[in-house]
Amino acid sequence: MTAEDILNELKPLGQEGYKKILLNHGIREPIFGVKIEHMKKIQKRIKKDYQLALDLYDTGIYDAMYLAGLIADDQKMTKKDLQHWVENANGSGTCEYTVPWVAAESLHGREVALKWIDSRKESIAAAGWATLSSLVAIKADADLNLNELKQLLERVQKTIHEQPNRVRYVMNGFVIAVGSYVKPLTSLGLQTAAKIGTVNVNVGDTACKVPDAVEYIKKVQKRGAIGKKRKTAKC
Repeated sequence: MTAEDILNELKPLGQEGYKKILLNHGIREPIFGVKIEHMKKIQKRIKKDYQLALDLYDTGIYDAMYLAGLIADDQKMTKKDLQHWVENANGSGTCEYTVPWVAAESLHGREVALKWIDSRKESIAAAGWATLSSLVAIKADADLNLNELKQLLERVQKTIHEQPNRVRYVMNGFVIAVGSYVKPLTSLGLQTAAKIGTVNVNVGDTACKVPDAVEYIKKVQKRGAIGKKRKTAKC
């Protein structure tokens, strides 16, 4: 199938109500408004297709870009591909979810994440922290650099309140991810979250709230799920 074939399939699936929700969450036009459940059906049929994913992403249409992330053959994604994707992300949904998911499951996740968090561009820095969150969620603790993660937690603690809006949001998510998925660092994650305190983020005209990191990690503890890894970063 070609990207044009997929666009022709996606367009009639769009719903104005869902499109409005996406716009309120900072996604930029063009958008069809296709619900994820419909994209999952297409993903199930296609499975993985490296070139088709690249072509869909380059359409600049949000729904196609989201689907591109679902069907991307992550292991084939090059650093150049990932950089192109992060630079052309069209809103928080793409730069904080689609791109980080693919980056984390690629061969270059840690490398690009550490590069991106130093970016002066808010969306790219946010993508970097979100990629780090995905990495700790899917990689075994033995495959993670715990000292590096400790340093990153310290960086978040010292700088989060000075960061741009969306970077604050994903930095808070990083603290939650480390505290929840990396068992040896749960206590440090809780300490970091407590020192950070309330994280204020402008979430626009939505019902979204910034999770309380301490509360979130403790809930994971309560249900006995600390250190339980995800099979995939994508959802």
